[in-house]
Amino acid sequence: MKLKRILSIPIFSVIFVVGFVYYITVFIFIEDCYGLSSPEGSWKAMIFTLLGALFSFSFCVCVLTDPGGVPSQFLPDMEENPVSDQENKTTAVQQRHCDKCSTYKPPRAHHCRVCRRCVLRMDHHCVWINNCVGLRNYKAFVVLVVYATITCAYSLITILCCALRKDWDFSGRMPLKIFYITSGMMVLGLTLTMGTLLSWHIYLMARNMTTIEYYDAKRAAWLARKSGLSYHHPFDVGTFKNFTLVFLSL
Repeated sequence: MKLKRILSIPIFSVIFVVGFVYYITVFIFIEDCYGLSSPEGSWKAMIFTLLGALFSFSFCVCVLTDPGGVPSQFLPDMEENPVSDQENKTTAVQQRHCDKCSTYKPPRAHHCRVCRRCVLRMDHHCVWINNCVGLRNYKAFVVLVVYATITCAYSLITILCCALRKDWDFSGRMPLKIFYITSGMMVLGLTLTMGTLLSWHIYLMARNMTTIEYYDAKRAAWLARKSGLSYHHPFDVGTFKNFTLVFLSL
């Protein structure tokens, strides 16, 4: 199953982009502007290599880690109650039953059409890791986005520094200018994309929401305002504790 998850076009696309950015940053820009044999150039290359390694490790963890599923025979614990309450309890369990995968669906779990199962605390199905982002790999996903943002920003700064050090008055450098502009625009796009994604998940973590719950909360808040009430996300326990639930969880 994990091998099938790895052997996909999006995974290979990410590997290609990461390899391309690493190559042009280290072996073209750093080598051309500082020289890999110089102390400054070697340190810059080592820092970028470390960032790339951390990103690659986080990427592998996201791809290979199971996001968390519901066991097929799982049922919630039912406390002993009077017979008059039994019917209400049965109705509540049925309401949380997934008709698609025929299992009990705990709170915050959602059915993924791609994975064909219910995922605990499902945020979304990410095509670039060919896996769901859920309870067990959400922290790894956030760390992945952090490393991706830092790595892209570092590459962009390196390209800009190299461009400022160049003597562009020399004739016959039009192809080099095009290469610098193209590379800079590509890395800038990656940096903005990863930075925006990171900002979005910081917002979600601060409110202890998933992407799915955000859109559900928007509708619930609209219905509450329509009724003259205020809506509070039931899993929001305060910003600090919300972050600790993500980063200090197993």
